[in-house]
Amino acid sequence: MPNPPLNNLTQAQFLRRHWQKKPLLARASLPQFAPLVSRRDLLEMAQSPDTEARLIIRNGRRWQVTYGPFRKRDFTRLPARNWTLLVQCVNHVLPAAQDLLDRFAFIPHARLDDLMVSYAPPGGGVGPHFDSYDVFLLQGEGRRQWQISRQRDLTLVENAPLKILRNFHPTQEWKLSPGDMLYLPPNCAHDGIALEECITYSVGFRAPSAQELCSRFLDYLQDNLQAPGRYTDPHLKPARQPGRIDRHMVQGMMRLLRHAQPDRAGMLRFIGEDLSTPKPHVVFTPPQRPQTAARFALSAARRGLRLAPQSILLYDDRAFYVNGEHCMLPAAARPAIRRLADRRRLAPASLPKAALETLYMWYRSGYLEPGIPE
Repeated sequence: MPNPPLNNLTQAQFLRRHWQKKPLLARASLPQFAPLVSRRDLLEMAQSPDTEARLIIRNGRRWQVTYGPFRKRDFTRLPARNWTLLVQCVNHVLPAAQDLLDRFAFIPHARLDDLMVSYAPPGGGVGPHFDSYDVFLLQGEGRRQWQISRQRDLTLVENAPLKILRNFHPTQEWKLSPGDMLYLPPNCAHDGIALEECITYSVGFRAPSAQELCSRFLDYLQDNLQAPGRYTDPHLKPARQPGRIDRHMVQGMMRLLRHAQPDRAGMLRFIGEDLSTPKPHVVFTPPQRPQTAARFALSAARRGLRLAPQSILLYDDRAFYVNGEHCMLPAAARPAIRRLADRRRLAPASLPKAALETLYMWYRSGYLEPGIPE
């Protein structure tokens, strides 16, 4: 696994000193960084339904936001300055992006959101704002000026199409050149403005809010709840106060409601399925002419395997979770599947039959692909 672009900090030092605590400016973090995309590439990706794209144009204090997928003609009449194209989920359509994400694999895959790439001419940006997630901002081509603030006032401009901070007071400022990187923890106010035509790579790491997590968990309980029985009152006596909820009825209802109390196994399963669920727009395409199981095993032995770029494979001490699905696997299959989850690829090798059966099923579903890149 390649070293992370953290200058002279070790992974442990970065996590202890900066992760979710304070920003880090890493000059020349990737001095030999080869651009993954060009302006033309990004415009083409913004026209794909497999990505999420936004076009943001600033005119003075007014902002205009348009959402993709776009058409080619949408980019023909743009001004010379003050606009930005943001394309998310670039790692879903660009296999080479995985090499960049591998540099951040010291952070659990369950935290990874996606790789977003932005293009901007001079003056382009999205305004002063804050994010609810951790982000590494790697400068590709061109230069961008970043201002940050540790302010606690996160009041937003009313009725704006973007979450723009109403009172932004920068306390630090840097100009980033190709290969420079800036890490920002959640809720750190910041503003990035293109000084010249530039491309910036944003590696984001998600963290659900308690409200989001509990809401999804309640949906999970509703879909998976099996509560036997029904309220009964065979010993009911004549009611003297028919409008009053009788304590015996309350006790009976409380006994039924105990079925809705989740157990540890249920919560663990929900966590695994939730963290491995891809974004709503993600679609998996099965192979049009799938290999036979025998040829698939031979291909894995000769060429290796890799997860499809949009696949999410995680595991805990009990089970595996792939793209929101819960999988219990035999012991013989687990080492190979764990390696695939950790590295997102398997080197050429003969695999146990138990592992091949699961991998072949995932291949037929479009979750993984034969062969690994050179």
